Amino acid sequence: MLLLEQFENLTLHPKNAASLKKLVLQLAVQGKLTENWRRQNPDVEPAANLLKRIEAEKAQLVKEKMIKKEKPLEPVSEDEVPHALPENWAWLRLGELTYNFGQKIPDAIFSYIDVASVDNKRGVIGDLQTILPNEAPSRARKIVQEGCVIYSTVRPYLLNIALVEKNYEPGAIASTAFAILNPLPSLDKKFLYYYLRSAPFIEYVKSQMIGVAYPAINDAKLLSGAVPLPPLAEQEVIVARVEELMQKIEELEKQTAERIWLKQHLGAAALQQLTAATDEELEQNLLFLKQHFQTIFDEAANVKKLRETILQLAVQGKLTATWRTQNPTIEPASELLKRIQAKKAQLVKEKMIKKEKPLELISEDEVPYSLPEGWVWCRLSNIILDTDAGKSPQCDNRSAAPDEFGFIKTTAIQSLQFLPNENKAILKADHANLKYEIKPGDILITRAGPRNRVGVVCAVTSTRDKLLLSDKTVRISLIAENQVNARFLAVTLSTGASGDFLESKKSGMADSQVNITQDNIKLTPVALPPLAEQEAIVAKVDQLMLLCDELEQQIHQSKQEAEALMHAVVQEALQVQEEVEL
Repeated sequence: MLLLEQFENLTLHPKNAASLKKLVLQLAVQGKLTENWRRQNPDVEPAANLLKRIEAEKAQLVKEKMIKKEKPLEPVSEDEVPHALPENWAWLRLGELTYNFGQKIPDAIFSYIDVASVDNKRGVIGDLQTILPNEAPSRARKIVQEGCVIYSTVRPYLLNIALVEKNYEPGAIASTAFAILNPLPSLDKKFLYYYLRSAPFIEYVKSQMIGVAYPAINDAKLLSGAVPLPPLAEQEVIVARVEELMQKIEELEKQTAERIWLKQHLGAAALQQLTAATDEELEQNLLFLKQHFQTIFDEAANVKKLRETILQLAVQGKLTATWRTQNPTIEPASELLKRIQAKKAQLVKEKMIKKEKPLELISEDEVPYSLPEGWVWCRLSNIILDTDAGKSPQCDNRSAAPDEFGFIKTTAIQSLQFLPNENKAILKADHANLKYEIKPGDILITRAGPRNRVGVVCAVTSTRDKLLLSDKTVRISLIAENQVNARFLAVTLSTGASGDFLESKKSGMADSQVNITQDNIKLTPVALPPLAEQEAIVAKVDQLMLLCDELEQQIHQSKQEAEALMHAVVQEALQVQEEVEL
């Protein structure tokens, strides 16, 4: 059976544990966990005989005036049956198999069980409230006793179900949001508990709930729910099998959690070692990571951290330490900065751009790390032509057709990636202004929106015609000559000192709507390397990001395979003809 063959593989994926538990319960209540047991025990008393004993037990309770006589319930019809039953089983109403002691208003100190005090995963009752009579709610409360099942009848606490395995002193009384179900002696209370947690009964309860804010099912509807009744001996075997499988799932779930924890810490340690490495150590550490990428970084969270570390190392010049030793005669960035400043002065003289106010010098507080030889700190405004923001006239929510003008959404700007299809069509073509048209080589940054979507930067490498800036996006334009690599600058603004500065300049009343001004964007400190090294950094980042892409693809594929395997197991298990044993 596929479930048995792949049981341990299935639990390697954390989300599968909950699905496996549901599957075990489903197989249990359909009698599929005990197929072989029934073949080996053909003479077991059928459920029809057991039902007679249950009816006699209930009649005795009425005779002793422990409970009131109830109206007979209608037999379970074929339309209500959620699945077929094995031979010698029978469908009954929940009310036929249980009873309750009714309600009372507390007249002494008592323990109060509320729906929120029940652990919906473990089925145990947590902290109880001890209440004095004069503090007791005026409404009657339901009496709880050892051996009963308390069942939450309201959402969102639907699965807050507990089997009461001990007496609570002083006497426990439950919230009216619970139904109190006392299984009759000839019904295994744990079998009932597990059936109430299974998918067929949960679906029945959901279908009978009424209300909007807090949907609920009343006791009468709950007690009308159909419950399968196996022979008592088989109930006990089912309970034993369920608990055995649940224990194995939880053990494997714990091992999976420990494995993931270990991977995360191993990945974090590897990344810390990278950031702390000397120039001589870094190349060796990167080589080690390449050789062990799949071993260390097989979780999506670790790959995300790896990307962040790569970018941080890039803007500190650590990725190109070897490159610098191999290229000792490269012109320093200070000379590059002089040429950029000379070009800007020429453009001012020619009245192509306006003269800027002198910028504040970069203070020591803004310099979190020392730069490699040949690099220089400067302000973003020192090395760019200008910034501009777009407009946002009335648009259609649909994307613009290839021959239509469209304004980009902020979601078009992802970290180091431009998505031209994320746009809105302009309703009136005369609202389009070509001066806002996006071109390859532009650097774009989001300036307004939710905090996590502000300050996101990308360089445009390719786009489509008639795509315009919106008012929530800013374009950074470079000097005409190829003095600064646009992709390098996008990397720089995304992390390190530049990224931290932009984060600190976000303003707004709440995280849902913040803003960065163009003036603050221009003030961003930039660690500027020589142009040739900028290009070497971009090439190195591309190489390492490609490895990250491959890792994420492998993780995605592994997840898909796990989901397909789980689906196949469920499909086969629900049609299984053999007993599930581990």
